[in-house]
Amino acid sequence: MASFAYIKELFEKKDKNGNGYLDLLVIGSDKKEYPAKVWQFENNGQFEKDDVVEIEYTLDNYRGKNQLTITSIKKAPSDMMKEFVPASEHDGKAVFAMLLNKVNNFKDEELKAIVKDIMLQNREALEVFPAAYRLHHAIVGGLMLHTASIVEMAEKTCEVYPNINRELLLAGAILHDVAKTFEMKTGKTGLCTGYTVGGELIGHLVKGAMMVNDTAKKLGITSETVTLLEHMILSHHGIPDYGAAVRPMFLEAEILSTLDSLDATIFEFDSAASKVEPGEFSDRQWMLDNRKVFNHGLAPSDYKVNLGE
Repeated sequence: MASFAYIKELFEKKDKNGNGYLDLLVIGSDKKEYPAKVWQFENNGQFEKDDVVEIEYTLDNYRGKNQLTITSIKKAPSDMMKEFVPASEHDGKAVFAMLLNKVNNFKDEELKAIVKDIMLQNREALEVFPAAYRLHHAIVGGLMLHTASIVEMAEKTCEVYPNINRELLLAGAILHDVAKTFEMKTGKTGLCTGYTVGGELIGHLVKGAMMVNDTAKKLGITSETVTLLEHMILSHHGIPDYGAAVRPMFLEAEILSTLDSLDATIFEFDSAASKVEPGEFSDRQWMLDNRKVFNHGLAPSDYKVNLGE
């Protein structure tokens, strides 16, 4: 069989006889992931991770799972990349504009000034960045999708519980992952390829709080509002074991942490279920506490988010 495929992972290995081969994880034209092998092949820099290739292959069963044995491989035309790179169904520029419009309507002038300044300073990256390296929303535009999803859930939560400070919650939601643009590196596909030195040494929670502090100083804002925003960013991972510098200590911070976890979990459940047929279980999912996910087939198969654009 012949098809196009995107190389998600590539490792050059040797078999027991010393012959070189490629051990790949590819995304096929059906958008599913497959382990693949190119036997007796010396790469010599011809192919690398994030390449789109044209292949001829056989579909084999190895230890109960599908695996491709590739018999012919060559570079695909460059315009094929867009067919394989996972991306948000919502345009990042439109999502950014929608969020900025909400901020422009804030009555709290300090919150408005801080959030708007940080958004505009990082606009170009925010509109296209993924939200993660390997886990939830690790897609082009995933950061805006994840952020806007939380904002939408926050809006609905405020309708049920009028004791929530809506603008404080929305401000924290919009800024909670803003420093991922500092933490992560992106490659030619627009997906994350790893972490920056600052990302490894500081991380997006601490850097996000630093961005709030620096922006507030620039704008001459010294009120407790700054501390509240910093706390929401520093605590949004919930507990120190998950990277939080401190646990949430007021209502809006706790809601943000809960919604952040919920949105990530929904994405991971849907992603795992989408990789298997109805009635089947996925492999164990590390982010979901090593659980298998069952595809019951009773919901739409495509992950979509309804945003209030």
